[in-house]
Amino acid sequence: MGIESLLVFIIIGAIAGWLAGLIVKGFGFGLVGNIVVGIVGALIAGWLFPRLGFTIGGGIFAAIIHST
Repeated sequence: MGIESLLVFIIIGAIAGWLAGLIVKGFGFGLVGNIVVGIVGALIAGWLFPRLGFTIGGGIFAAIIHST
């Protein structure tokens, strides 16, 4: 994994964490916590979903949906 791929995972994860914080009601982890959880979700989704054969499509939008 190159530095560009890692940077994309971080950006997509930050967006996904923010969206997940808006979707899920309750206490949450705060803005920074939601972003960190989104980054972890992006890394897991980027590793796990291709191995399971689960895809929504390609591109940034699909990556955000996977991560969220």
